[in-house]
Amino acid sequence: MTDTKKTNGTEESKVPTNFIHQIIEGEIAKAKGELNIHTRFPPEPNGYLHIGHAKSICLNFGTAQKYGGITNLRFDDTNPSKESTEYVDSIKNDIKWLGFDWGDREYYTSDYFDKLYDFAVALINKGLAYVDFQNQETISAQRGTPTRPGTESPYRNTTPEENLAGFEKMKAGEYDEGDCVLRAKIDMASPNMHMRDPLLYRIMKVHHHRTDDKWCIYPIYDFAHGQGDYWENITHSICTLEFEVHRPLYDWFIEQLKEGEYRPQQIEFSRLNLSYTIMSKRNLLALVENGHVTGWDDPRMPTISGLKRRGYTPVSIRNFCDKIGITKTNGVTDVALLEHAVREDLNKTAQRVMGVVNPLKVVITNYPEDQVEELDAVNNPEDPSMGKRKVPFTREIYIEKEDFMENAPRKFFRLSVGKEVRLRYAYFITCNEVIKDENGEIIELRCTYDPASKGGTSPDGRKVKGTLHWVSTTENIEAEVRDYDRLFNDPSPSGHKDKNYLDFLNPDSLKVLNKCYIEPFVKDAKVEDHFQFERLGYFNVDKDSTAENMVFNKTVGLRDSWSKK
Repeated sequence: MTDTKKTNGTEESKVPTNFIHQIIEGEIAKAKGELNIHTRFPPEPNGYLHIGHAKSICLNFGTAQKYGGITNLRFDDTNPSKESTEYVDSIKNDIKWLGFDWGDREYYTSDYFDKLYDFAVALINKGLAYVDFQNQETISAQRGTPTRPGTESPYRNTTPEENLAGFEKMKAGEYDEGDCVLRAKIDMASPNMHMRDPLLYRIMKVHHHRTDDKWCIYPIYDFAHGQGDYWENITHSICTLEFEVHRPLYDWFIEQLKEGEYRPQQIEFSRLNLSYTIMSKRNLLALVENGHVTGWDDPRMPTISGLKRRGYTPVSIRNFCDKIGITKTNGVTDVALLEHAVREDLNKTAQRVMGVVNPLKVVITNYPEDQVEELDAVNNPEDPSMGKRKVPFTREIYIEKEDFMENAPRKFFRLSVGKEVRLRYAYFITCNEVIKDENGEIIELRCTYDPASKGGTSPDGRKVKGTLHWVSTTENIEAEVRDYDRLFNDPSPSGHKDKNYLDFLNPDSLKVLNKCYIEPFVKDAKVEDHFQFERLGYFNVDKDSTAENMVFNKTVGLRDSWSKK
């Protein structure tokens, strides 16, 4: 079953209808089309969003768009010790950059702190919540195991009046952190551990980024998020698979709160696990704080801001999320699929230029010394509407060191002594002489060119197998190129019981190349502009670029080099 609608700018191809959409389509059919779809994306503002969140963003916003519905953005700001407005701002920027908008529907769980407190009071009055003065270790031990029932707290059967008084003292700050908690009174023998008198509130005497110091008690996520869904009229509360066992608790709270027939429906899907990548925000934060990366937007990070800085496009990430699909089965997606998605998008949209990152000087001895010739070059063969540009050609040029071999094997089709190759958009050249320094290192090649081969063809019809990119030694932009590779050299860096994920950091994840030379076309490029450096890969302009020093990040190679490792 497929859907052919275009979703928010992703390429217009058939997008598989996932099981969540099948559920919704069944509900729409049952309601005879009268169903208003309302989803939400509920991030915690305790870190930057990563590629796993992008999957959830695309699913929640994309589902609402597909069925003519709306999506709320709601920040789960229930743990002020780890939250900040920096994270709030970054999350909003990332969602908008991906191409989604929540309109005027920006909410915070803190918007509902008074209503949640009142709901907790209502549960206490019903005899369904109590203040427990045991420490956390004791409470955890009393919960039992999946095969052994829990033990009731000695405070479980205190009166509603005692519990109300205790809860009011918690709110007033009369108890210290850890002195007591508020728990729901459900079933200590339930086979579902989450139903064994779960916590509702804990004491945290921490300044909140929105409510300041009004509160010193904060609701637990399980208690808060379902009620937020209810008050916002969410129809489909879409979350990742680990919350499946929380669903009975989600439903239990809604049952105690709801009036009438309306209730939000929680549906779970498998989260994104990506090879050569970690997704834990705690571990990502450790990478930042311990200096293993330069920040949350380091181009090696799987954060949306890191991918953006690296040169990934919103379209490429949305297309990737479409391609991996939505299932209820946990698995690992090969990061090569993400790399393919950006390569596929940039192949269609990126401006082609020539750049040399490991330069070797070539002197064309029979070319006029002071001549600068403007040659025609195609901007993007995938899109003729992008037109052509002029590339300056001079007597002295740079080629890649890797494109020359003094004693070349028979199947080396690039430049060697006595061998002829084509210079892209220019001429055939033949190497005649190699110049070395006192250490025997090759520093210059002396070549001759065939004036009749302009444009890379010869009137006598002779063929050459090698085509090299090049840049003039005088007509160029000198730049710094940051050659990024995967941050980890193991496909499952956090999947080893006997090793830490830091043991698998790739020491070659960043190579900074100075004195790289790019054709002059890039001189007016802006931050985040994308280019294909012909034969090298896709690059974009980094935010560290200045008028005096352009900086390019390598986004991805022209093909997956890791497949051969």
